[in-house]
Amino acid sequence: MTQPSFRLLTTLKLTLTCSLLASLIATPLSFAQPQKEDMAQLQTQAKILVQKFSGELKPQLKKALQTGGPLQAIEVCATSAPEIARTLSQATGWDIKRVSLQPRNDESARPDTWEHNVLQDFNQRQQDGEAVVEINYSEQIDGRFRFMQAQAVEPICLACHGQHLSPEVEQSLKKYYPKDQATGYSLGQIRGAFSLSKPL
Repeated sequence: MTQPSFRLLTTLKLTLTCSLLASLIATPLSFAQPQKEDMAQLQTQAKILVQKFSGELKPQLKKALQTGGPLQAIEVCATSAPEIARTLSQATGWDIKRVSLQPRNDESARPDTWEHNVLQDFNQRQQDGEAVVEINYSEQIDGRFRFMQAQAVEPICLACHGQHLSPEVEQSLKKYYPKDQATGYSLGQIRGAFSLSKPL
């Protein structure tokens, strides 16, 4: 091999080595934290899933109220809501649930520490005048993207979550939810939130 060819080969090797080292150094930085665009996309996905969850549950509750009253609505909510969440989770890879500071289902709706803090912040934001539909929060924490959207008490909710429940409704709630705390709400009040998370 001639001396110029040897020098050229050496130069190419050094260039390739430097490029690989630069890539290795840059790669961990690029994966350490999602780009702003990625975070925005995840937030959009979460909002869409909240809409799908609500869009599937509300019609079932309205139909139950119309055909069988609050007692049938309680039964539908007890069975359909978990199934909707499970189906959406399996289809998308997101963990989806509803949580509250006054949970109805003590096993599935009790918030963890992070959710508890966010819910308290949601209540403060509503007190400060922010519209419930605009109250949400997202964060990257412990290797997951987490998102919560506040859920307000709507007219359809009052028969089972309001301040004046019939004896029949109270009895049915005790049957399905022995540790129920999700009553005494007024129209428009935040009663909980949709909580979604996904591994990063």
